[in-house]
Amino acid sequence: MKPHRLIISALLAASALGSGSGTTLAQADPATESTAQGDLSVTIYNNGQSLVQDVRQLNIANGRSTVVFPDVSAMIRPETLSFNAAGTSIVEQNFDFDLLTPQKLMEKAVGQTVTLIRTNPATGQETMQRAEVLSVYGGVVIRVDGHIEVLRDDGLPVRVLFDQLPPNLRARPTLSVTLESNRAGTRPASIRYLTPGLGWSSDYVAMYDEARGTVDMQGWVTLTNTTGTTFHAANTLLVAGNVNGGYNGGYSPPRRDFVRPGTETANRERLGDFYLYPIAERTTIANNQTKQVSFLDVQGVPARRIYSRELGWLNSDSDPVNVSTAISFSTSREGGLGDALPAGTVRFYQRDASGNPQFIGENGIGHTPMGSVLSLRTGDAFDIFVQAEVESRNVITAAEYERSARYRVIVDGEVTREVQVDRAVDYYQTTMRYTFTNAKPEVVEVELTQGGLDYGWWARDFRVTSEDVVGEQLNAGSRLYRVSVPANGTRVVRVTYQTKY
Repeated sequence: MKPHRLIISALLAASALGSGSGTTLAQADPATESTAQGDLSVTIYNNGQSLVQDVRQLNIANGRSTVVFPDVSAMIRPETLSFNAAGTSIVEQNFDFDLLTPQKLMEKAVGQTVTLIRTNPATGQETMQRAEVLSVYGGVVIRVDGHIEVLRDDGLPVRVLFDQLPPNLRARPTLSVTLESNRAGTRPASIRYLTPGLGWSSDYVAMYDEARGTVDMQGWVTLTNTTGTTFHAANTLLVAGNVNGGYNGGYSPPRRDFVRPGTETANRERLGDFYLYPIAERTTIANNQTKQVSFLDVQGVPARRIYSRELGWLNSDSDPVNVSTAISFSTSREGGLGDALPAGTVRFYQRDASGNPQFIGENGIGHTPMGSVLSLRTGDAFDIFVQAEVESRNVITAAEYERSARYRVIVDGEVTREVQVDRAVDYYQTTMRYTFTNAKPEVVEVELTQGGLDYGWWARDFRVTSEDVVGEQLNAGSRLYRVSVPANGTRVVRVTYQTKY
């Protein structure tokens, strides 16, 4: 059915509101409040689920009665619900999620009689007809005066009047609880449940000042609500960490470019292994809304730009390759942001010659403890290239390979350990030529990491016999070279390796 021009209205009996004998409607005065929610607390996790706690003042009758809670999440997980009120016990609970829509009204009216009001577009005169609804699939089929008719979407105004609201169709997501109470009277009643559909993420805006070597960082929490319900004036708490649960909302932590993970404890409340980020003031999280709240604002954090390239095994590049550019900073208490950072996206800006901020790149971070050093890649450098080439590779003898060993075990002037070659082994001596070019008007430093040096237990023994720049061994398979490249210039660096492969 296409309800674009089919105007649907309803005449509701008082009983359809659920206000009959033995039933208490758990909502405030509708003349002054737009929601039935009470004192509301919402805890939102990173894994796509949230904990909602709602305390309402209810007048509960003595004996058995039904309490109705409108304005709960339309995505409530009923199996996680808990109810608590003094002097009561739960007999039964039901969640009505069949919400009032024009389509649902027509579906519920199949087999029943409704009133059609047709308007003559020329005269404006209205005529009323009683009609039986036969079907709503692919269109509305009705019986009028013994004839079968299809309500067409032909632009002619037609209204449908319903005698009453179907009993299991709710205007708002509603939870009903049947109670046994040992006394009558008004008292606080609380419900607690888990729901998907509420989420939060962190976004960071970083203004990088290259001349001063600093970054100004502002952190924003972005709240999203797709539960079908607005949460009014909620005391909102955000939990940063990966909590196991049945609903993960498709969440996966972003990648993080750690130089060094931190070892400092942030000045924030912790719950087990998770950090808590409370929103300072109560906030309304509207359905189908995205809202941002600031939680971090730090100025003048020391930062620097890093140019780098990582290479695999000792191979040649067919062409020069742009180096990566990254911004490095710390989250430490002294000389850093001074906080733990929830997972999110960091977007970097830099002012141009006119002083206008311009976007220069972004990268994601995972949950980052305080005291960490981060180097976040923002893109490729336009003016700086590196080309790695195998300048020579020769097979050498086992004796030549052993002559390059940097150790001998000698006791009292005698060699106590000798190398014995049990089988023929090929050894290789490879000279790598790294050519750096820089079109910038200032000197730059490029961090070149040569990887692929560790081929496992059978070929772990390698040597660096000659290097133009002294390298730093990062681990068994990677060696770092910090190379200064002159302004508007070229620099060639050679390194010779001896390996068993």
